[in-house]
Amino acid sequence: MSQGLHLSLRNVTKTFHGGAPFTALSGLHLDVRAGELLTLVGPSGCGKSTLFALVAGLTPPTTGEIRLGGAPVTGPALGRGVVVQQYTLFPWRTALGNVEFGLEGEAGVRRERARELLSIVGMSRYEECYPHELSSGRRELVALARSLAFEPGVLLLDEPFAGLERRVREEVGDELVRVWERTGTTILLVTHDVEEAVRVGRRVAVMTSGPGRIKEIVDVGSRTAGARRHVGRLLRDEFAAARGRKVAA
Repeated sequence: MSQGLHLSLRNVTKTFHGGAPFTALSGLHLDVRAGELLTLVGPSGCGKSTLFALVAGLTPPTTGEIRLGGAPVTGPALGRGVVVQQYTLFPWRTALGNVEFGLEGEAGVRRERARELLSIVGMSRYEECYPHELSSGRRELVALARSLAFEPGVLLLDEPFAGLERRVREEVGDELVRVWERTGTTILLVTHDVEEAVRVGRRVAVMTSGPGRIKEIVDVGSRTAGARRHVGRLLRDEFAAARGRKVAA
């Protein structure tokens, strides 16, 4: 596995045009340490998905700078693994075949590497299963294995577990933590779920209501209950602020 890389956002602003200008992010600063698992939460409309798209290289910031491992992010790259909600697997390929897809090298080497990745996410027993034979949670784990195939310096996840029921969501989240512990990959998980953010993240970045900035970064440590209450209070304050702005408008 590749070494996780430091992800840095400095004074990032994103304004959309095409009608009335709309600023989704304004002067945002964020550091995700090399090899860290950080979760990002915020009120609806705070710019979480916009931030994700910027880090993934899908759209450039209006101002500011994004760097990964010291190099500027200028577009999509194999060094960034991306998993989104309902990440699509090839239905005609087995779990093993899905992970093999796109891997370089001879067939035997690709297969051995794909099996290693399935083992990392706890899916070795299901390598010959097709997507329709797998539960939604197991499909997400296959997608996670495929995203690790190119040994990314950072793994970006945009609410990939949002469609799962609570019990399955927790199981897949726990598996993600085990993957992180085994690989040392830098992981940024975007979620709207406070419970998930605190359960999975080692630190939780809380965004303000739009235009989005980082309000506070909360260290979880061993005090998960206290961190959960604190993150919840921060979000309630931002929901109230957003409502107040709407009334004033």
